[in-house]
Amino acid sequence: ASPAAGETEAERGARRGRGCRRLKASPGARSAAGRRRLGTEPGAPTSPAGSSGQAGAEPGPSPTFSPPCNEARAARASHRGVSQAPASSPARRAYAGVGPGRPAGGDDRYSVVSEQLDPVRGGGGFTRSYTFERRLSTSSAKGPADWLDGGEAPQSRTIRAPAMRTLQRFQSNNRSRLSAGSFGGGAFLAGMAEHASRAPSVRSLAESGHRLQEQRAADVYNGHGTLLAQQSGGFDDIDLPSAVKYLIASDPNLQVLGAAYLQHKCYSDGNAKKQARSLQAMPKLVKLFNSPNQEVQRHATGAMRNLIYDNAENKLALVEENGIYELMRTLREPDDELRKNVTGILWNLSSSDNLKDRLARDTLEQLTDLVLVPLSGLGSSGVIQQNPSEAEIFYNSTGFLRNLSSASQQTRQKMRECHGLVDSMIHYVNSSLEVGKSEDKSVENAVCVLRNLSYRLYDEMPPSFLQRLEGHRRNNNSAMTGELVGCFSPQSKKAREHYLNADIVTFTEVSKDPKGMEWLWNPQIVGIYNRLLQRCELNKHTTEAASGALQNITAGDRRWAGVLSRLALEQERILNPVLDRVRTADHHQLRSLTGLIRNLSRHARNKDEMSTKVVSHLIEKLPGSIGDKSPPADVVINIIAVLNNLVVESPMAARDIVYFDGLRKLFYIKKRRDSSDNEKSSRAAASLLGNMWQYTKLHRDFKTKGYRKEDFLSL
Repeated sequence: ASPAAGETEAERGARRGRGCRRLKASPGARSAAGRRRLGTEPGAPTSPAGSSGQAGAEPGPSPTFSPPCNEARAARASHRGVSQAPASSPARRAYAGVGPGRPAGGDDRYSVVSEQLDPVRGGGGFTRSYTFERRLSTSSAKGPADWLDGGEAPQSRTIRAPAMRTLQRFQSNNRSRLSAGSFGGGAFLAGMAEHASRAPSVRSLAESGHRLQEQRAADVYNGHGTLLAQQSGGFDDIDLPSAVKYLIASDPNLQVLGAAYLQHKCYSDGNAKKQARSLQAMPKLVKLFNSPNQEVQRHATGAMRNLIYDNAENKLALVEENGIYELMRTLREPDDELRKNVTGILWNLSSSDNLKDRLARDTLEQLTDLVLVPLSGLGSSGVIQQNPSEAEIFYNSTGFLRNLSSASQQTRQKMRECHGLVDSMIHYVNSSLEVGKSEDKSVENAVCVLRNLSYRLYDEMPPSFLQRLEGHRRNNNSAMTGELVGCFSPQSKKAREHYLNADIVTFTEVSKDPKGMEWLWNPQIVGIYNRLLQRCELNKHTTEAASGALQNITAGDRRWAGVLSRLALEQERILNPVLDRVRTADHHQLRSLTGLIRNLSRHARNKDEMSTKVVSHLIEKLPGSIGDKSPPADVVINIIAVLNNLVVESPMAARDIVYFDGLRKLFYIKKRRDSSDNEKSSRAAASLLGNMWQYTKLHRDFKTKGYRKEDFLSL
């Protein structure tokens, strides 16, 4: 963004003897996966668009498959869903401060894109309950429940492994034939076969650590199945080459068996995935996606979901075999199990950066029409009506969008322009807030999508929209509303009233009936984000994404950024909820929260009022000695930028910094130059201290605390 308008140094120096240096607002952070994975392989979106983003997160492999028969389906527990972690901000450029006599400039950085989610690989069932989450999933995190941290465990459903059930069914049938022809104890053996059909649930053979036959012997036959196992023949000895051959058999039962074995074998075995690809399993499975047999479809898509999990080569092979087209055809099938697999595959694919643009091009419109609009409640009913399977389908789809939205500017723009996509996200979040479901994981995904689509919004929106938002002040040389011409010279009352009236006119026009991407900058969106900050108590990823989205739409020198900042402060009263979050926020959340406060401090009309509310809270977060736990450098720079924005216009801000022991901490930061990050913080602190020296009435307080003029003005 261009530098803030203001007096030249010469003009300020002539009037005050020393120019005041001002730090600029922090740009919005992309809600991208800062190289952390969202709920899929890579995770929530990462660094801002344009910067190197992290790979998308992908949902974990599907531990089980849909049951191959109606009897098994009746007993089957629901399929697990992908869980994604929130996104983290990428590395941001810190403010480059300068010495006294020159304005202190800060980079107008945007908040970072939400990170992608890393899938939870365990076999727990899909659940809408929220568990306390402390650490974000990252692209390097591959553990099964990487994002879970204490608190209450997720309410998982017992999951029966369909792949194993399929093998057991074939074996059970074979055993029944053996019992009738080879043994005299027919009644006993019939009873054993019946027992086999009610095998206890297992998550996955990969998880249990037992081979298939061992698991059956222990769980199914309670130690009495050894003889039957020895006589079963054939199916116990199935291997990958045989399973791949079954995929092209004319018998659908053999196709199901081959796909089920692949799904089971590739659940967590990287070598099996590689071998399956070398055996040409990928094209054979793709051809089965739209088989006339529904069980074949389910098992083929389930096998593919496991094959591509955490395997870039298999993902690319799927795409090269025209897999995206076949998946979108399959998504039209009215079968929830099948749609869960398809959306899970899409989410996994979206974790690969090199596939995101193609996925956006080939899937967005159909996914929006088939899943997002009807399941978000945006359709004719206007109410969210989801059964558990539909909830998982929607969750997978929003995880997919969350990863895509952390990609290139081209993909972000395509998502903004996709008819119904933004409206679906807004409607789902709004409706969830109304019914008290702010902790919902799909809400988290949706807010991360909105945050990412708000990244560099004013730079990337169509010129016609930008011209409308800029109103009468389209000249870049015009003074921005709320910006001061000089350090201590507020704009005239007449000028303020003129700009305020112009804001009201534009505000009224823009607020009317928003559609599509218009929601991203509509005044109503500020209220939605504010409610999320106030009502979402457990899911910190959601509140971090909401503050990041607010940071994005209030960033920069654009007039509308100032309008929304003042709306947030004066109408939504957002400062108190934000400060409540600051008190307990971790370092990751502090990035977006302090970035938002930085933007608000720049555009606030009443700097004195804001100073009384924020100075003490922000000073508390700064380090004051070697033993203090220091937040990241960009958080320190954001805090100093806020203080500087207030000090240049509010004597109360300078007074409160002194009162709350801020001088000691600022001088400590100024002297700490042992790294490049600390060097940036040091320059920012030097600029702020130089501005504080301009308040001559505070010189006595400065001297009382042992500081001299040279301490404030030296670099």
